[in-house]
Amino acid sequence: MTHSLLTGAEEIAWDLSDLYAGMDDPQINADLDRCDAEAQALREAYRGRIASLSAAQLAEMITAYEAIVERSGKVSTFAGLNWTQNTEDPARGALMQRAMERGSRLQQELVFVELELAAVDDEVAAGWLADPALARWRHWLETVRMFRPHLLSEPEERILAEKAVTGRNAWERFFDEAHSAARYTLDGQELTRDQVLNKLYAPDRDLRRRAAAAITEGLRRLQRTSTYVFNTILADKASDDRLRRYPTWLSSRNLANQVDDRTVDALIEAVTGRYDIVARYYRLKRRLLGLDELFDYDRYAPLPAADRFYPWDAAREVVLSAYGRFHPRMAEVASRFFDGRWIDAPPRPGKMGGAFSHGAVPSVHPYILLNYEGRPRDVMTLAHELGHGVHQKLAGVQGVLQADTPLTTAETASVFGEMLVFQDLMAQESDRAVRLGMLTSKIEDAFATAFRQISMNRFEHAIHTARREEGELTTEQFNALWLQTQRAMFGDSVTLTDDYGLWWSYIGHFISVPGYVYAYAFGQLLVLALYARYQQVGGDFADRYIALLTAGGSQWPHELVKPLGVDLTDPAFWNEGLNILEGWVAEAEALADGVRS
Repeated sequence: MTHSLLTGAEEIAWDLSDLYAGMDDPQINADLDRCDAEAQALREAYRGRIASLSAAQLAEMITAYEAIVERSGKVSTFAGLNWTQNTEDPARGALMQRAMERGSRLQQELVFVELELAAVDDEVAAGWLADPALARWRHWLETVRMFRPHLLSEPEERILAEKAVTGRNAWERFFDEAHSAARYTLDGQELTRDQVLNKLYAPDRDLRRRAAAAITEGLRRLQRTSTYVFNTILADKASDDRLRRYPTWLSSRNLANQVDDRTVDALIEAVTGRYDIVARYYRLKRRLLGLDELFDYDRYAPLPAADRFYPWDAAREVVLSAYGRFHPRMAEVASRFFDGRWIDAPPRPGKMGGAFSHGAVPSVHPYILLNYEGRPRDVMTLAHELGHGVHQKLAGVQGVLQADTPLTTAETASVFGEMLVFQDLMAQESDRAVRLGMLTSKIEDAFATAFRQISMNRFEHAIHTARREEGELTTEQFNALWLQTQRAMFGDSVTLTDDYGLWWSYIGHFISVPGYVYAYAFGQLLVLALYARYQQVGGDFADRYIALLTAGGSQWPHELVKPLGVDLTDPAFWNEGLNILEGWVAEAEALADGVRS
């Protein structure tokens, strides 16, 4: 079954007027100019004096600083979201570039704030942190000081901020625009990458094979560009780490995620140590599909009973119902995304691929981008991004400096949202064949979030290490490292063709946020443990979960989840989630035996 029907999402476009009326809104320039004036005034009033401020005076300064960050963030949010709707439009690109350049200039003007906060004596800082006047920003102050060993002088930091606009930020934009503009030829049609990737979920094996070949051919046309951009970003990261004295390529990301290297190492070791679960599942998948050999383009082939079509209104009902059954506040906040036109749903030429939820700024609200085509996985993507959106909206009460969470806990609400929808749908289904189809689809999604992201972390580790030790890498070297790290996960259960070796080259996270991907696995295994607690204790768990989301980034991650019965500092913690995944595979095997009998 292929889905050529209209989804009902064709006209679901977000309304950015809550930010600005349009690209020519004079308020954009007015806000940028106001930010510059206020930043200059703040600099004149406080530069060189921060260490001598009382707690009350510091609170006054942070209030003014936060207002500038909020207003600047509103401009950059509008410019960025406006660009994602059509990355091929030069006017949209020009606005985003202008916002980026003005943002860099503002950052240079205000860089003294965090530098001086980080540099104050521990005794002075302890007095501030204990004072009620600064309670609202306590954790933000803690995290600013955490980077103290890795900060440079103010002139150096200003230069780095200035050059980033024409450096790594420019390469990131170029990569996004090049891949968004690319078209892939499938059966005589020119399609976007996401449209072709969706064919890998089709039941027709020959269509999946042709789609995979089309992706490879399109990536091959871009391989010289992609290879050069990757090499440049890897070199830039190495330079930055050297200047800032980070011991490993991942240390800066771990610090930003507010977890120590040992915790991340324990996560990676636990997941890679259970790759046998992946191989066990895909051997079952091969049997269910009746294939002698399972190729990379077969991994997401649906079982017949799982290949359903969800119009937009049905997807909305599924997600809101599941959210509401967990906690009415979840459904209430999520429904505002639909009613307020905070979602841009349909795929369009030039639109950025994939999906995300952008937190924007607390004074406005988040926005969600999708490329919705009505498949079950699109429903799960909606649940995932609405989880982010609810989290971001609730956390807005913390203010712009503490609303955002580290990437590790940022994935908690999104993956939990998926779990709510999955468990809700499973509870309503009695047909064993349909349940099996739903379970295998969920297992594959969970594997993509946990195991695959760690295998991609291993690829990142390999390419960052090789770039630093060997110099510029060739496309063939990237390909070989990609296949090596992916084959380690699948073992003998999936045959990865040589063509698949090029599929590293479109993954934007490697470019935009090096080291990001392990956060998905962190979030997946954390959520499995959290959901198990929810099933065990019930009671006020849902209220405590809402409190967790509302806290945003106002506390250390391990402290945030402690009231929910989770100890992130326990190295054995990750095995809880992995054991649940193994249990799902065993359940799928039992269902498969029951369906056959």
